[in-house]
Amino acid sequence: MSSGSRESAGRRPGRVITSVGIVAAALFMASCSSGGAADRVTLTGREFTASSPAGTTTTIRKPPPVDPAWPRWGFTHTGVSANNVTEPFERDVAQTLARTPMPQNQHIMGFGALNPEPRPKEFFWEDLDSRTNLIKRSGGTQIITLCCAPDWMKGGPEGPTTESAWAEHLEDAPYPEHFDDFARLSAAVATKYRDVKYFMVWNELKGFWKDHSRPADFKGYTELYNKVYDAVKAVRPDAKIGGPYIGFDSDKTGESELRGPWGVVNQNALDAFEYWFEHKRGADFIVVDGASPVETHELLPDAFGALGKFGAVTTWLRERTGDLPVWWSEWYFVPENGTTWPESMRLAVQAASMIEFAKSGAATALYWNPQVKEGACGACMWDPRTGALLPTGRLVSDFARWFPAGAELRDVPSSDPRVRVLAQPRRLVAVNTADAEVTTTVDGRSLTLRPYEIRWGDR
Repeated sequence: MSSGSRESAGRRPGRVITSVGIVAAALFMASCSSGGAADRVTLTGREFTASSPAGTTTTIRKPPPVDPAWPRWGFTHTGVSANNVTEPFERDVAQTLARTPMPQNQHIMGFGALNPEPRPKEFFWEDLDSRTNLIKRSGGTQIITLCCAPDWMKGGPEGPTTESAWAEHLEDAPYPEHFDDFARLSAAVATKYRDVKYFMVWNELKGFWKDHSRPADFKGYTELYNKVYDAVKAVRPDAKIGGPYIGFDSDKTGESELRGPWGVVNQNALDAFEYWFEHKRGADFIVVDGASPVETHELLPDAFGALGKFGAVTTWLRERTGDLPVWWSEWYFVPENGTTWPESMRLAVQAASMIEFAKSGAATALYWNPQVKEGACGACMWDPRTGALLPTGRLVSDFARWFPAGAELRDVPSSDPRVRVLAQPRRLVAVNTADAEVTTTVDGRSLTLRPYEIRWGDR
């Protein structure tokens, strides 16, 4: 997540430079492959199964059945968005986004929204109204994250949140004696925004997991979740509610049942998830987030091989939840230690990560958009000056257009495993994961890609 005081808090997106634009070309169909030896692919009923030395997903797993309008590829608004600049700028960005409508997520407090309930039963909806209006104006599917909590619910005073409270206490959890108050606030949100169908409960166990070397207060979170679930469903039986929005952190070593060449998922995260899933009142979808680097900022075995974590976590979740839709509310792939990459490499890694989500059967993936008002912002969705989509925005938009919910994925291997491919019957995308020109055969045709080039094309 992006960091800041008044408007946002949480994970830093990393100092990165986004990749070059996507080059259109005639292409064909898809297979996702790691570096190293070519994968062996066999058809077995619903799935394509294969082995992969780097641990990336070489299996096309059919996602669970969902409504054709189910959210798939989209983004989260953070501290700055198009509604924070000028009316003409907001209009231009909305028109740009409307060309390929996609899911858009907004938190109720922080991340661009002021305190929605500064005093008990005294509501302030202006910021949420502004963001939801932007989403509607741009034709997006609205999603609301029920986080964070007003100050008076977590030991602070009543009234508007102060600068120091934004900086120091935004991520605090409400006190147990105020769980019912937060549930009532959540119900008030769901009642006011009746055209919002999807709600995520809380964010990364904020305040419930202050020391990741120790178990989280998963019992406390689950109690809050259940109260919110019951309160929202009571006023909006049609609402779709998901949790637990846990960050699936991973380490270089350790004891855990979920591990691979990319690292070892923190067992505390798995334990928290298992407890929540067993004791939850209900859920319409599963929400998690995570990063491909391990906690020491290393990428194992490399930037592209580390993406196998996303597929492994998605598979683990689907096996344990009766195949509920899996949402990645955020995902990160650049180490948070000042690492910078060439533009082309950053976007290639992002594209490969989205291929990993698609092939492992993730239902939804939301990009955490680190938008700014001015200056260079390669990782931003749109240009802070003109409102035009930047390469990152075009990438998310292209996935939303060509690989929506229900898209039929087809297996088309690349003769060179350094080129990863994702395809549906009419369109495909190929990603060169090498810092060198690569010539490969895809769908019976020869294809030459520049270093880290992404190429879209018809079949």
